[in-house]
Amino acid sequence: MADTPQRTDRPATDPPATDRPVYVIGGGPGGLSVAYALRARGLRAVVLEKSDRVGASWRRHYDRLRLHTTRRLSALPGLPMPRRFGRWVSRDDVVRYLEKYAEVHDLEIVTGVEVSRVEPSPDGSGWLLRATGGRELTGAAVVVATGHNHTPLIPDWPGRDTYTGEFLHAGQYRNPVPYAGRDVLVVGSGNTGAEIAVDLVEGGAARVRLSVRTTPHIVRRSTAGWASQFTSILVRRLPVRLVDRLARPMARLSVPDLSEQGLPRPDTGLYSRVEQGAIPVLDVGLIDAVRKGRVEIVAAVERFEDGKVHLADGTLVSPDVVIAATGYVRALEDLVGHLGVLDERGKPVVQGARTPADAPGLYFTGFTHPISGNLREIAIDAQKIAKAIAGDRDRGPLVSRLPLT
Repeated sequence: MADTPQRTDRPATDPPATDRPVYVIGGGPGGLSVAYALRARGLRAVVLEKSDRVGASWRRHYDRLRLHTTRRLSALPGLPMPRRFGRWVSRDDVVRYLEKYAEVHDLEIVTGVEVSRVEPSPDGSGWLLRATGGRELTGAAVVVATGHNHTPLIPDWPGRDTYTGEFLHAGQYRNPVPYAGRDVLVVGSGNTGAEIAVDLVEGGAARVRLSVRTTPHIVRRSTAGWASQFTSILVRRLPVRLVDRLARPMARLSVPDLSEQGLPRPDTGLYSRVEQGAIPVLDVGLIDAVRKGRVEIVAAVERFEDGKVHLADGTLVSPDVVIAATGYVRALEDLVGHLGVLDERGKPVVQGARTPADAPGLYFTGFTHPISGNLREIAIDAQKIAKAIAGDRDRGPLVSRLPLT
Protein backbone atom coordinates (compact mmCIF):
# COMPACT_ATOMS: atom_id res chain seq x y z
CA MET A 1 0.00 0.00 0.00
CA ALA A 2 1.19 3.54 -0.62
CA ASP A 3 1.75 5.81 2.34
CA THR A 4 3.05 9.23 3.22
CA PRO A 5 5.80 9.66 5.86
CA GLN A 6 4.64 11.63 8.86
CA ARG A 7 5.96 12.51 12.28
CA THR A 8 2.97 10.52 13.54
CA ASP A 9 1.43 7.24 12.39
CA ARG A 10 1.23 6.74 8.65
CA PRO A 11 -2.17 6.41 6.98
CA ALA A 12 -3.17 2.93 5.94
CA THR A 13 -4.39 3.96 2.50
CA ASP A 14 -3.12 6.04 -0.36
CA PRO A 15 -4.04 9.71 0.21
CA PRO A 16 -6.31 11.36 -2.37
CA ALA A 17 -4.60 13.46 -5.01
CA THR A 18 -5.60 16.71 -3.33
CA ASP A 19 -3.76 15.70 -0.13
CA ARG A 20 -0.48 14.65 -1.68
CA PRO A 21 2.62 16.62 -0.67
CA VAL A 22 5.55 17.63 -2.78
CA TYR A 23 8.41 15.23 -2.05
CA VAL A 24 11.90 16.70 -1.97
CA ILE A 25 14.65 14.10 -2.25
CA GLY A 26 17.76 15.22 -0.38
CA GLY A 27 18.29 17.18 2.83
CA GLY A 28 21.15 19.39 1.68
CA PRO A 29 21.03 23.10 0.78
CA GLY A 30 19.03 22.47 -2.40
CA GLY A 31 16.38 20.33 -0.78
CA LEU A 32 15.99 22.52 2.31
CA SER A 33 15.68 25.74 0.31
CA VAL A 34 13.02 24.26 -1.97
CA ALA A 35 11.10 22.94 1.04
CA TYR A 36 11.14 26.41 2.61
CA ALA A 37 10.07 28.13 -0.62
CA LEU A 38 7.16 25.70 -1.02
CA ARG A 39 6.11 26.14 2.59
CA ALA A 40 6.23 29.93 2.17
CA ARG A 41 3.66 29.53 -0.62
CA GLY A 42 1.41 27.45 1.57
CA LEU A 43 2.33 24.09 0.06
CA ARG A 44 3.25 21.01 2.04
CA ALA A 45 6.76 19.73 1.30
CA VAL A 46 8.29 16.60 2.78
CA VAL A 47 12.07 16.26 2.63
CA LEU A 48 13.36 12.69 2.38
CA GLU A 49 16.96 12.35 3.57
CA LYS A 50 18.76 9.01 3.49
CA SER A 51 21.18 9.84 6.32
CA ASP A 52 20.24 10.59 9.91
CA ARG A 53 20.83 14.37 9.66
CA VAL A 54 20.54 17.23 7.21
CA GLY A 55 23.61 18.41 5.33
CA ALA A 56 25.16 14.95 5.12
CA SER A 57 27.49 15.75 2.22
CA TRP A 58 28.79 18.87 3.96
CA ARG A 59 29.61 16.87 7.07
CA ARG A 60 31.84 14.60 4.98
CA HIS A 61 33.98 17.38 3.50
CA TYR A 62 37.57 17.91 4.67
CA ASP A 63 38.11 19.97 7.81
CA ARG A 64 39.71 23.10 6.33
CA LEU A 65 37.05 23.66 3.69
CA ARG A 66 35.57 27.14 3.45
CA LEU A 67 33.10 28.50 0.96
CA HIS A 68 34.68 30.20 -2.01
CA THR A 69 31.61 32.41 -2.22
CA THR A 70 30.84 35.21 0.20
CA ARG A 71 28.64 34.72 3.24
CA ARG A 72 26.05 37.25 2.08
CA LEU A 73 25.69 35.63 -1.33
CA SER A 74 25.61 32.06 0.02
CA ALA A 75 22.56 32.27 2.29
CA LEU A 76 19.43 30.30 1.45
CA PRO A 77 16.06 32.07 1.12
CA GLY A 78 14.47 33.16 4.37
CA LEU A 79 17.51 33.15 6.66
CA PRO A 80 20.75 35.18 6.44
CA MET A 81 24.00 33.62 7.53
CA PRO A 82 25.25 35.12 10.82
CA ARG A 83 27.96 37.78 10.53
CA ARG A 84 30.07 35.91 13.07
CA PHE A 85 30.68 33.24 10.41
CA GLY A 86 32.99 35.67 8.65
CA ARG A 87 33.24 36.40 4.95
CA TRP A 88 34.36 32.91 3.91
CA VAL A 89 32.20 30.46 5.84
CA SER A 90 33.76 27.27 7.21
CA ARG A 91 32.41 23.79 6.64
CA ASP A 92 31.31 23.44 10.26
CA ASP A 93 29.43 26.74 10.13
CA VAL A 94 27.68 25.68 6.92
CA VAL A 95 26.47 22.57 8.74
CA ARG A 96 25.31 24.67 11.72
CA TYR A 97 23.49 26.97 9.34
CA LEU A 98 21.66 24.10 7.61
CA GLU A 99 20.59 22.67 10.96
CA LYS A 100 19.32 26.09 12.07
CA TYR A 101 17.60 26.62 8.73
CA ALA A 102 15.56 23.44 9.11
CA GLU A 103 14.70 24.35 12.70
CA VAL A 104 13.73 27.98 12.13
CA HIS A 105 11.45 27.14 9.22
CA ASP A 106 10.03 24.03 10.92
CA LEU A 107 10.61 21.96 7.81
CA GLU A 108 9.06 18.53 7.59
CA ILE A 109 12.06 16.21 7.24
CA VAL A 110 12.07 12.43 7.35
CA THR A 111 15.55 10.97 7.85
CA GLY A 112 16.75 7.45 7.23
CA VAL A 113 14.68 7.14 4.05
CA GLU A 114 16.46 6.57 0.74
CA VAL A 115 14.44 6.81 -2.44
CA SER A 116 15.56 4.23 -5.00
CA ARG A 117 13.17 4.90 -7.87
CA VAL A 118 10.67 7.51 -9.02
CA GLU A 119 7.79 6.48 -11.27
CA PRO A 120 4.53 8.00 -12.50
CA SER A 121 1.75 7.15 -10.08
CA PRO A 122 -0.69 4.45 -11.28
CA ASP A 123 -3.57 6.92 -11.51
CA GLY A 124 -1.46 9.32 -13.58
CA SER A 125 -2.01 12.24 -11.22
CA GLY A 126 1.41 12.45 -9.62
CA TRP A 127 4.49 10.44 -8.72
CA LEU A 128 5.23 7.19 -6.92
CA LEU A 129 8.46 6.97 -4.95
CA ARG A 130 9.90 3.60 -3.97
CA ALA A 131 12.01 3.89 -0.84
CA THR A 132 13.72 1.90 1.88
CA GLY A 133 11.67 -0.55 3.90
CA GLY A 134 9.35 -1.24 0.99
CA ARG A 135 7.78 2.21 1.25
CA GLU A 136 5.69 3.46 -1.64
CA LEU A 137 5.10 7.20 -1.32
CA THR A 138 2.79 9.18 -3.55
CA GLY A 139 3.34 12.86 -4.25
CA ALA A 140 1.84 15.50 -6.49
CA ALA A 141 5.31 16.63 -7.53
CA VAL A 142 8.92 15.60 -6.89
CA VAL A 143 12.06 17.71 -6.55
CA VAL A 144 15.32 15.80 -6.89
CA ALA A 145 18.02 17.52 -4.83
CA THR A 146 20.46 14.71 -4.13
CA GLY A 147 23.39 16.89 -5.11
CA HIS A 148 26.23 17.02 -7.62
CA ASN A 149 28.72 15.42 -5.20
CA HIS A 150 26.77 12.23 -4.71
CA THR A 151 28.99 9.25 -5.50
CA PRO A 152 32.83 9.32 -5.61
CA LEU A 153 34.29 8.84 -9.08
CA ILE A 154 37.52 6.87 -9.39
CA PRO A 155 38.87 6.44 -12.93
CA ASP A 156 39.38 2.91 -14.17
CA TRP A 157 43.17 3.14 -14.17
CA PRO A 158 44.95 -0.06 -15.32
CA GLY A 159 46.46 -1.85 -12.33
CA ARG A 160 44.45 0.14 -9.81
CA ASP A 161 42.77 -2.99 -8.37
CA THR A 162 46.09 -4.60 -7.51
CA TYR A 163 47.85 -1.49 -6.25
CA THR A 164 49.33 -2.23 -2.83
CA GLY A 165 50.01 1.34 -1.68
CA GLU A 166 47.63 3.44 0.38
CA PHE A 167 44.86 4.85 -1.81
CA LEU A 168 41.80 6.93 -0.99
CA HIS A 169 39.29 9.19 -2.69
CA ALA A 170 39.26 12.85 -1.68
CA GLY A 171 35.85 12.25 -0.12
CA GLN A 172 37.62 10.19 2.55
CA TYR A 173 40.21 12.87 3.32
CA ARG A 174 39.66 14.87 6.51
CA ASN A 175 42.91 16.60 7.52
CA PRO A 176 46.70 16.30 7.02
CA VAL A 177 47.49 14.71 10.40
CA PRO A 178 47.76 11.09 9.13
CA TYR A 179 50.08 12.20 6.31
CA ALA A 180 52.67 14.23 8.21
CA GLY A 181 56.18 13.24 7.11
CA ARG A 182 54.86 11.19 4.18
CA ASP A 183 55.11 11.40 0.38
CA VAL A 184 51.64 12.12 -1.06
CA LEU A 185 50.42 12.22 -4.65
CA VAL A 186 47.18 14.16 -5.14
CA VAL A 187 45.48 13.32 -8.44
CA GLY A 188 43.23 16.00 -9.86
CA SER A 189 43.67 19.76 -10.09
CA GLY A 190 40.20 21.02 -9.40
CA ASN A 191 39.36 23.04 -6.31
CA THR A 192 39.33 19.97 -4.07
CA GLY A 193 42.69 18.63 -5.26
CA ALA A 194 44.33 22.04 -5.10
CA GLU A 195 43.10 22.72 -1.59
CA ILE A 196 44.02 19.28 -0.28
CA ALA A 197 47.53 19.69 -1.71
CA VAL A 198 47.93 23.00 0.14
CA ASP A 199 46.48 21.48 3.31
CA LEU A 200 49.01 18.63 3.17
CA VAL A 201 51.93 21.03 2.73
CA GLU A 202 50.81 23.18 5.64
CA GLY A 203 50.18 20.06 7.71
CA GLY A 204 53.72 18.72 7.42
CA ALA A 205 53.68 16.20 4.57
CA ALA A 206 57.26 15.45 3.48
CA ARG A 207 56.48 15.76 -0.20
CA VAL A 208 53.32 16.73 -2.10
CA ARG A 209 52.85 16.24 -5.82
CA LEU A 210 49.76 17.35 -7.73
CA SER A 211 48.95 15.33 -10.83
CA VAL A 212 47.44 17.52 -13.56
CA ARG A 213 45.82 16.25 -16.75
CA THR A 214 44.31 19.54 -17.98
CA THR A 215 45.79 22.81 -16.77
CA PRO A 216 43.12 24.63 -14.76
CA HIS A 217 42.25 28.29 -14.82
CA ILE A 218 43.33 29.77 -11.48
CA VAL A 219 41.48 32.79 -10.13
CA ARG A 220 42.16 34.80 -7.01
CA ARG A 221 39.29 34.30 -4.59
CA SER A 222 39.46 37.99 -3.77
CA THR A 223 41.52 40.90 -5.07
CA ALA A 224 41.75 44.11 -3.01
CA GLY A 225 38.57 43.09 -1.24
CA TRP A 226 36.64 42.43 -4.46
CA ALA A 227 35.44 38.82 -4.46
CA SER A 228 35.76 36.96 -7.75
CA GLN A 229 32.15 35.90 -7.25
CA PHE A 230 31.05 39.49 -7.85
CA THR A 231 32.72 39.51 -11.25
CA SER A 232 31.26 36.09 -12.06
CA ILE A 233 27.75 37.35 -11.39
CA LEU A 234 28.30 40.40 -13.59
CA VAL A 235 29.57 38.43 -16.61
CA ARG A 236 27.58 35.20 -16.44
CA ARG A 237 24.96 36.44 -18.93
CA LEU A 238 27.50 37.80 -21.41
CA PRO A 239 28.52 35.85 -24.55
CA VAL A 240 31.07 33.13 -23.80
CA ARG A 241 33.67 34.45 -26.24
CA LEU A 242 33.46 37.93 -24.79
CA VAL A 243 34.02 36.67 -21.25
CA ASP A 244 36.95 34.57 -22.46
CA ARG A 245 38.54 37.68 -23.98
CA LEU A 246 37.95 39.78 -20.87
CA ALA A 247 39.36 37.08 -18.58
CA ARG A 248 42.74 36.79 -20.30
CA PRO A 249 44.21 40.18 -19.33
CA MET A 250 42.69 39.89 -15.86
CA ALA A 251 44.44 36.56 -15.36
CA ARG A 252 47.80 37.95 -16.51
CA LEU A 253 47.51 40.82 -14.05
CA SER A 254 46.42 38.78 -11.03
CA VAL A 255 48.03 35.35 -11.50
CA PRO A 256 51.77 34.89 -12.15
CA ASP A 257 53.05 32.71 -14.96
CA LEU A 258 53.70 29.27 -13.47
CA SER A 259 54.91 27.64 -16.68
CA GLU A 260 58.34 26.84 -15.27
CA GLN A 261 56.66 25.06 -12.37
CA GLY A 262 54.51 22.95 -14.71
CA LEU A 263 51.34 25.05 -14.83
CA PRO A 264 51.29 26.99 -18.11
CA ARG A 265 48.40 29.30 -18.81
CA PRO A 266 45.43 27.34 -20.26
CA ASP A 267 45.00 27.47 -24.02
CA THR A 268 41.21 27.52 -23.78
CA GLY A 269 39.03 30.35 -22.51
CA LEU A 270 37.92 30.50 -18.89
CA TYR A 271 34.19 30.70 -19.60
CA SER A 272 34.42 28.18 -22.44
CA ARG A 273 35.79 25.75 -19.87
CA VAL A 274 32.96 26.60 -17.47
CA GLU A 275 30.42 25.82 -20.19
CA GLN A 276 32.04 22.39 -20.45
CA GLY A 277 31.55 21.84 -16.71
CA ALA A 278 34.97 22.85 -15.33
CA ILE A 279 34.94 25.80 -12.95
CA PRO A 280 38.14 27.73 -12.20
CA VAL A 281 40.34 26.93 -9.23
CA LEU A 282 39.84 29.59 -6.57
CA ASP A 283 43.24 30.21 -5.07
CA VAL A 284 43.56 29.54 -1.34
CA GLY A 285 47.33 29.10 -1.34
CA LEU A 286 48.10 26.96 -4.39
CA ILE A 287 49.85 29.75 -6.34
CA ASP A 288 52.25 30.46 -3.52
CA ALA A 289 52.87 26.77 -2.80
CA VAL A 290 53.66 26.02 -6.47
CA ARG A 291 55.95 29.06 -6.83
CA LYS A 292 57.95 27.98 -3.80
CA GLY A 293 58.14 24.35 -4.95
CA ARG A 294 56.23 23.07 -1.95
CA VAL A 295 53.60 21.57 -4.26
CA GLU A 296 55.20 19.88 -7.28
CA ILE A 297 53.20 19.70 -10.48
CA VAL A 298 53.46 16.36 -12.29
CA ALA A 299 51.80 14.74 -15.29
CA ALA A 300 48.54 12.83 -15.35
CA VAL A 301 48.30 9.31 -13.95
CA GLU A 302 48.29 6.61 -16.60
CA ARG A 303 48.40 3.36 -14.65
CA PHE A 304 49.46 1.57 -11.48
CA GLU A 305 52.00 -1.25 -11.47
CA ASP A 306 54.03 -3.07 -8.78
CA GLY A 307 53.24 -0.51 -6.12
CA LYS A 308 54.28 2.38 -8.38
CA VAL A 309 52.42 5.02 -10.33
CA HIS A 310 53.15 5.58 -14.02
CA LEU A 311 52.60 9.13 -15.27
CA ALA A 312 51.73 10.26 -18.78
CA ASP A 313 55.20 11.71 -19.43
CA GLY A 314 56.86 8.38 -18.65
CA THR A 315 57.83 9.29 -15.09
CA LEU A 316 57.55 6.57 -12.45
CA VAL A 317 56.75 7.66 -8.88
CA SER A 318 56.40 5.74 -5.63
CA PRO A 319 54.34 7.83 -3.21
CA ASP A 320 53.35 6.58 0.22
CA VAL A 321 49.78 7.71 -0.38
CA VAL A 322 47.62 8.47 -3.42
CA ILE A 323 44.60 10.74 -2.94
CA ALA A 324 42.22 10.77 -5.91
CA ALA A 325 40.54 14.18 -6.13
CA THR A 326 38.79 12.98 -9.26
CA GLY A 327 35.30 14.23 -8.58
CA TYR A 328 31.90 12.67 -8.23
CA VAL A 329 29.04 11.39 -10.35
CA ARG A 330 25.41 12.38 -9.90
CA ALA A 331 24.25 8.72 -9.83
CA LEU A 332 20.74 9.52 -11.01
CA GLU A 333 20.40 6.62 -13.44
CA ASP A 334 18.68 4.17 -11.08
CA LEU A 335 16.49 6.88 -9.61
CA VAL A 336 15.11 8.51 -12.77
CA GLY A 337 17.13 7.19 -15.72
CA HIS A 338 14.17 5.14 -16.98
CA LEU A 339 12.12 8.33 -17.42
CA GLY A 340 14.27 9.71 -20.23
CA VAL A 341 15.14 12.85 -18.27
CA LEU A 342 18.96 12.53 -18.31
CA ASP A 343 21.44 13.34 -21.04
CA GLU A 344 24.31 11.13 -22.18
CA ARG A 345 26.44 12.29 -19.22
CA GLY A 346 23.77 11.50 -16.65
CA LYS A 347 22.87 15.15 -16.15
CA PRO A 348 19.21 16.27 -15.99
CA VAL A 349 18.11 17.62 -19.35
CA VAL A 350 16.40 20.54 -17.59
CA GLN A 351 16.81 22.07 -14.15
CA GLY A 352 15.24 24.68 -11.94
CA ALA A 353 11.70 25.74 -12.73
CA ARG A 354 11.62 23.80 -16.00
CA THR A 355 10.26 20.28 -15.98
CA PRO A 356 10.91 17.60 -18.63
CA ALA A 357 8.28 17.49 -21.36
CA ASP A 358 7.55 13.82 -20.71
CA ALA A 359 7.76 14.11 -16.92
CA PRO A 360 5.64 17.07 -15.76
CA GLY A 361 5.94 17.71 -12.05
CA LEU A 362 9.50 16.36 -11.80
CA TYR A 363 12.11 19.00 -10.94
CA PHE A 364 15.89 19.04 -10.41
CA THR A 365 18.11 21.42 -8.49
CA GLY A 366 21.78 21.58 -7.56
CA PHE A 367 23.29 19.55 -10.40
CA THR A 368 25.51 22.23 -11.89
CA HIS A 369 28.60 24.17 -10.80
CA PRO A 370 27.65 27.72 -11.84
CA ILE A 371 30.43 30.28 -12.00
CA SER A 372 28.31 32.66 -9.90
CA GLY A 373 28.17 30.34 -6.88
CA ASN A 374 26.30 27.10 -6.28
CA LEU A 375 24.48 28.16 -3.12
CA ARG A 376 23.39 31.44 -4.68
CA GLU A 377 21.93 29.68 -7.70
CA ILE A 378 20.30 27.01 -5.53
CA ALA A 379 18.54 29.76 -3.57
CA ILE A 380 17.29 31.39 -6.78
CA ASP A 381 16.16 28.04 -8.21
CA ALA A 382 14.22 27.22 -5.05
CA GLN A 383 11.99 30.24 -5.45
CA LYS A 384 11.44 29.51 -9.14
CA ILE A 385 10.61 25.86 -8.53
CA ALA A 386 8.13 26.75 -5.77
CA LYS A 387 6.48 29.31 -8.03
CA ALA A 388 6.14 26.75 -10.82
CA ILE A 389 4.65 24.12 -8.52
CA ALA A 390 2.28 26.69 -6.99
CA GLY A 391 1.20 27.60 -10.51
CA ASP A 392 0.42 23.96 -11.20
CA ARG A 393 -1.64 23.89 -8.02
CA ASP A 394 -3.62 26.91 -9.13
CA ARG A 395 -4.37 25.23 -12.45
CA GLY A 396 -5.43 22.02 -10.72
CA PRO A 397 -5.51 21.39 -6.94
CA LEU A 398 -3.26 18.35 -6.71
CA VAL A 399 -0.76 19.63 -4.15
CA SER A 400 -1.50 19.48 -0.45
CA ARG A 401 -1.94 22.88 1.18
CA LEU A 402 -0.76 23.67 4.66
CA PRO A 403 -3.55 24.40 7.16
CA LEU A 404 -4.17 28.09 7.72
CA THR A 405 -3.07 29.35 11.14
